[in-house]
Amino acid sequence: MTEHKMDADYGASALDRGVQGLIGKGIDRTDGLAKVTGVARYAADQRPRGKLAYGYAVTATIAVGTVKSVDTRAASTMPGVITIITDDPRLPAESPNIGADMAPRFDGVVESYGQIVALVVAESFEQARAAALAVTVDYAPQKGKFDTMAEIGSAKPPHEGAMLPDAIKGDVDAAMAAAEVSLDITYSTPYQVHAAMEPHAAVAEWDGDDLTLYGSIQIFRAARPLLAKSLGIDIERIHMLSPFIGGGFGGKIGGPEIVLASIAAQAIGRPVKVALTRQQLFHSVFGRSDTFQRIRLAATAEGRLTGMAQDSVVSQKVGVSFFEPVALGALSLYESPARQFTTRIVKLNITRAGAVRAPGEAVGMMALETAMDEMAEQLGLDPIDFRKLNEPVVDPMRGVPFSTRRLTDCLDQGAERFGWDKRVATPGSVREGEWLIGLGMATAARVNFLANSDARVRLTPEGIAIVETDMTDIGTGTYTILAQIAGEMLGLSIDKVRVMLGDSDHPDGAGSGGSFGAASSGSAVQLACDDIVAELARRMDAKPEDMTLKDGHAIAGNKRVPIRTLVGDTEIAAMGILRPGKNSRSFSQATHGAQFAEVAVNAVTGEVRVRRMLGVFDCGRILNAKTARSQALGGMIWGIGYALHEDAVLDQRSGSYVNRDLGEYHIPVNADVPQIEAYFVEEIDNHASPVGAKGIGELGISGAGAAVTNAIYNATGVRVRDWPMTLDQILPGLPPV
Repeated sequence: MTEHKMDADYGASALDRGVQGLIGKGIDRTDGLAKVTGVARYAADQRPRGKLAYGYAVTATIAVGTVKSVDTRAASTMPGVITIITDDPRLPAESPNIGADMAPRFDGVVESYGQIVALVVAESFEQARAAALAVTVDYAPQKGKFDTMAEIGSAKPPHEGAMLPDAIKGDVDAAMAAAEVSLDITYSTPYQVHAAMEPHAAVAEWDGDDLTLYGSIQIFRAARPLLAKSLGIDIERIHMLSPFIGGGFGGKIGGPEIVLASIAAQAIGRPVKVALTRQQLFHSVFGRSDTFQRIRLAATAEGRLTGMAQDSVVSQKVGVSFFEPVALGALSLYESPARQFTTRIVKLNITRAGAVRAPGEAVGMMALETAMDEMAEQLGLDPIDFRKLNEPVVDPMRGVPFSTRRLTDCLDQGAERFGWDKRVATPGSVREGEWLIGLGMATAARVNFLANSDARVRLTPEGIAIVETDMTDIGTGTYTILAQIAGEMLGLSIDKVRVMLGDSDHPDGAGSGGSFGAASSGSAVQLACDDIVAELARRMDAKPEDMTLKDGHAIAGNKRVPIRTLVGDTEIAAMGILRPGKNSRSFSQATHGAQFAEVAVNAVTGEVRVRRMLGVFDCGRILNAKTARSQALGGMIWGIGYALHEDAVLDQRSGSYVNRDLGEYHIPVNADVPQIEAYFVEEIDNHASPVGAKGIGELGISGAGAAVTNAIYNATGVRVRDWPMTLDQILPGLPPV
């Protein structure tokens, strides 16, 4: 067993000496065939041993008040109905936030629209749904608070110990007063939701006091204890399985469906499946807060920043401590002696806010990078030159060195690949018939995390490596990446590696979230393989660094021996244990990139077409070129959605989202997505993780929407500061045809 704590640079490893040629290659997903042929079983596809029943949630139709009574008489006599759960004290009201001890229980008090108040269980989904619609709930409604800015007077600063406390250095007010050039503008982003393709679903089956739970769950170390505490049972009684997940983005840490299915299955003595509908997900699973961001920039006439501030107002449900960390990406991005990043939280009777892909950066960089574009124009500088002029040497907030930082290279390479030199700075200068053409760019930044992660690797007498961890794959390619790491370390082809994920019987992995999954779980696999390599070297009578492993053979001292011969009749097994350490404090760790967009805006109708996008990203070691590119593309597409489409519209009378389905909550579809290119500036970062990789999944969304926004301004001269950019905002400012 090898345990490593990241207290210092990890240095060179057996992965760096590997000659199998797997690391970095764009290898097809090992689980790809199962997914495209329908063999892969997601949560709702699981087949338990017993006869399956179906649960359907009854949700509140008020936002504030109490439940006076629940009338189930008519529903209980309907065909197929087995039971209706209304008074189980474990009944969850909604999805918890990350770090919650248990699912929030429904106690008869309604604090936001769509809370779960009952569960109907029937022989079929259709019967359960019909009966749920027949349940009558009598409420005592009360007046609620739904408008963030109307309640601004009640806003509070972050709680003690918050992930992002207020950060202030120097005097921004004084810098603004003395600035030769300054900018002071407020931007806003709306409520947004995860909109994962796969809905939240769970299948639960009890065997005495032991529970088997199939779910769509990103992070087992969060969901399993949450479920245990919610049910009031020992965690060891729960066998949790989540082999495939159809998109997570932060929302699937363990939603109310896992508790609903569990208590229903226990109540009827049969397995139960609960799948939340798309409409229910908008309210029973947390989304992203609205934000109101005041950006202030102060600069010399030459363009050097002397002050920068991002002061934000966000909303959150009453009683919930999490808040959108808007300024997370800005903290260490640009040099400026005076700096201020604050958040004020308004508590409302709305669906709780939680972690959605790139919490903070996804919306915070929208505003900051649009403001940087506006400031560059005031200064008469090219937007790229302005950013490079304010590139810091060390972390400007903490004063510590960067582990790696290749932002300037990303900007330069991106500009060259995109053809930035062809941009005409004067807005509205380029036309193609009725279409106005514009180019825009923005910086991408995302903080880098590492998480506790364990993995077991077993090398069998047949020369097969088996990797075991409860790490999950939410479509990011974890199965493939871990196989590549093990294969490279042990000198095995990809077909000689078996990766077993999403099973709580396996060692405790990092889980998928925060862009820490690949680096954390991959490092644990590397550490386990280090032990196996050392044992193989001992059996070869060689030092590990003097031995080469390739194509199933060990080579050292003029000997070439099949690995399976060295293994013998008994497998070689090892555990790799990774723990974060002082390096995260000794070095500023982040990923960076440069986003570019070209748009065409119709001068008559205001229609916007994104014609092409290009991104260059710095994410440490690239483990798989194909899956890395896929993650970048997905984030950039999401950025198009944030710029032009996504807006969960809250009814100020009822506290409900009025567009709670994918018909009315607009996201980019194939026709909206242009040619997209993604490239990487690779530099192995051994300060960040033993495997040398940093997060990719959330970086691609950062700055992407701002690049589109800035391109629209360059095309039209219309500057939109409240997203999404809709026709009513663009049309009035269009130049004459």
